[in-house]
Amino acid sequence: MSGTRPVTPVRAEAVTRYAAETDVLVVGFGCAGAAAAFEAASAGAGVLVLERAGGPGGSSALSGGELYLGGGTAVQKACGFEDSADEMFGYLRAALGPHADEEKLRLYCEESVAHFQWFVDRGLTFEPTLWDAPTWMPTTRDGLMWLGENAWPYNEIARPAPRGHRCATEAYGGWLVMEKLVAAAEAAGAVAHADTLATALIVDDAGRVAGVTARRHGEEVAYRARRGVVLTTGGFADNEEMLADHAPHLLAHGRVSDGLDDGSGIRMAAALGAATRRMGVVELALTALPALAARGMLVNARGQRFINEDVYPGLFSVAAVLTQPAPYWVIVDEEGYEEVPERERWGVVPRFVSETLEELEAELGMPRGALEVTVGTYNTHAARGQDPYFHKDTRWLRPLKGPFAAVDPRAGFHAGGRPSAGAGTGVAGFTLGGLRTTVDGAVLDVSGAVLPGLFAAGRAASGIHGEGYVSGTSLGDGTFFGRRAGVAAAGG
Repeated sequence: MSGTRPVTPVRAEAVTRYAAETDVLVVGFGCAGAAAAFEAASAGAGVLVLERAGGPGGSSALSGGELYLGGGTAVQKACGFEDSADEMFGYLRAALGPHADEEKLRLYCEESVAHFQWFVDRGLTFEPTLWDAPTWMPTTRDGLMWLGENAWPYNEIARPAPRGHRCATEAYGGWLVMEKLVAAAEAAGAVAHADTLATALIVDDAGRVAGVTARRHGEEVAYRARRGVVLTTGGFADNEEMLADHAPHLLAHGRVSDGLDDGSGIRMAAALGAATRRMGVVELALTALPALAARGMLVNARGQRFINEDVYPGLFSVAAVLTQPAPYWVIVDEEGYEEVPERERWGVVPRFVSETLEELEAELGMPRGALEVTVGTYNTHAARGQDPYFHKDTRWLRPLKGPFAAVDPRAGFHAGGRPSAGAGTGVAGFTLGGLRTTVDGAVLDVSGAVLPGLFAAGRAASGIHGEGYVSGTSLGDGTFFGRRAGVAAAGG
């Protein structure tokens, strides 16, 4: 998708007619946009949401639906876990770092229990049960899951507690989160115009953002915002030019998006002088099954381990793609493979199976003896219940014995009947950088001053992340800071 469409700001005096006027104009109807629209309308403002697609949802609706929440939610307590905002902050600062936005992160953690209740009040339900194993996505309705909090070194940084909250649906739940949020926004009074692509910001004589121009049903139109414009247009994973400029790591891989994350909101604000943050940071997901990796090992093209396989799988994915020679393989023995229930294998079958490591090395094109050394070292320590190199939890440690299998992440896997994105390379991802904002969503310019009348949230903004990512922090911080942006915009 090209990033060359002009986004030059339009002077208000050049606009001769507005298709509609409202108090708060929200651009984008994903999770951040729905949260902003709900809060702005609940504060008494007139709210109009512009969505370029045929209906709401965006990439949020296609997501797994995890919400990273903690601090002592009702679900955590029901499952027998104590948690605090400080422990949550300690884990996230490490997992999302380095250089996480600590001001936003601290606020997010301190108000996490209240944010959980906000979702409950919008109609989402959470089963009081725990999925207690590494996975990308549980195949059950369990309302709580681990997201690496109990893996080294994070279990030494903060007291482990599972914080992956999942609404009551099997597999992918983003659609249900969006269904409830859209219904809440509309019930609060927000009105949506679909098939409406915002093209530029409108600025008045005082330099205040006063609306947007757009293309709707083939017609060029303009919308006026009396109090503020909130950009919730998503990231830029689908814009090849922006990726080449800022995040080239993602160019060769699949994209986790609805296909419309073209960075348009970021570009419209940047054309007005808005600052950006962390534009080079991406989340990468290696389509390797964590259930198999934890029971075996993840190795690079040289047959070497490089991380403890029970960490949050996004972290072993980034470690692989950004630091290790490809291709990557999950090495598992027959016992480990059979331990994983068939439903949880997502249809994955090993590409190579051999009686000996020597045979498997040859089939994988690895240096002779590489796997034998790696597995031999692993087995020696595993027999003693130890992993001195990477500290994998003893729950997953045991010596591996033939026959051995190599699972190729490049084959991808099917989840909930939907093929994984980027199955050709075995890697898919999205962008995390965006507009620099305050904790209330106000967009800052390159000098650090607020751009009057302009707000942003979700992946169009730089949220709580530094260089790391954990599932649930996109929907979590998108809705949290979307809510704050909606309130601030409603206040004018």
